[in-house]
Amino acid sequence: MSAKRPLDDIRVVDLSRALAGPYATMMMADAGADVVKVEPPGGDDSRGWLPYIDRNGHRESAYYVSANRNKRSVVLDLKRAEDADRLRWLASRADVLVENYRPGVLEKLGLGLDELRALNPRLITLSITGFGRGGPSGKRPGFDQIVQAEAGLMSLTGQPGGTPQRVGLPMADILAGLFGAFGVMNALRARERTGRGQHVETSLLAAVVGVHVFHGVGWLSAGVEPVLTGNRHPSIAPYGVFSCADADIVIGVGSEALWRRFAPIVGLDPGRVDIATNTERVARAESLQKEIDALLADRTAGDVLTALDAAGVPAGRIRTIPEVYDWEQVRDTMVLTLPHPTLGDLNVPASPLALSEGGAPRADAPPALGADQDEVFAEYAARGGR
Repeated sequence: MSAKRPLDDIRVVDLSRALAGPYATMMMADAGADVVKVEPPGGDDSRGWLPYIDRNGHRESAYYVSANRNKRSVVLDLKRAEDADRLRWLASRADVLVENYRPGVLEKLGLGLDELRALNPRLITLSITGFGRGGPSGKRPGFDQIVQAEAGLMSLTGQPGGTPQRVGLPMADILAGLFGAFGVMNALRARERTGRGQHVETSLLAAVVGVHVFHGVGWLSAGVEPVLTGNRHPSIAPYGVFSCADADIVIGVGSEALWRRFAPIVGLDPGRVDIATNTERVARAESLQKEIDALLADRTAGDVLTALDAAGVPAGRIRTIPEVYDWEQVRDTMVLTLPHPTLGDLNVPASPLALSEGGAPRADAPPALGADQDEVFAEYAARGGR
């Protein structure tokens, strides 16, 4: 008998769109939860976002696929009284409801979260907003790059003297989804003790500020403002991208013990007065970078990486996305195949979590729009809409 998944007995109503909310609910679905994705007429906006998977005369958005596996889909127009009642019915039987509407929208529809929890005191609600519900920016819409800019992430990304850059992935969305899912797990655990649900809230802004880590503490407690450092680490040296004869590689010398092993491999004296400690190396990071690049200029990346690996010094190649998925380390353990009813097998990044007793990974393709309408509402219909 196969092990049960951790959330096999949890029912989730997913009112969220695009990425942050759907990413959170996909984590719950991967863990076994029955996630009903409630979409507006026309569907989640991300169904129309590039790139597309075109096969067998059918088209699906890779963006939508990336955050909606293992779910069921229904379509409700919440401005219609009948569909609003259907949502209330779903919420009355759910364990979790997730939404990422702008603050106040659900209340205007007569579907405020307080009302839904009054119907079902065990219901846990999760709201993911752009900037949080309170404060002067609470009602602003929050898109990932806007929040990357306003939350300081872009100010930390880019080359010295250059223009701040967005991170190449929608990190504000993803982080908010991760924190949101973690908040729901906390609330489920608390409900085991109290028998009551509660409201969980996070935002894209809070998620990015929450991972400022040493940059946030450095400014708040030491008055040190971060600056653009490009591929160099602001606190450790040498740590970053270095040039070999045939390719650039990444090296991370994160301790004095590693420095003593690293330096002889590239031809440096680890005890040299001007670079003997990390403090001295960080102060001279730019000149040290040029010195190491010069020492590696006639050596191949493969030769240097082999030597560093043998010495236990962290280092690696800079891979493109195609190279990542062609890498045996990823290809054999980190890719999930989803049988899709019209597109055929879809390969997607697998859940990054693995539990020794977490049950077999779920592998259901993202649902077509409204594909599960009749199934989900069969009981509702049988009760005459009650």
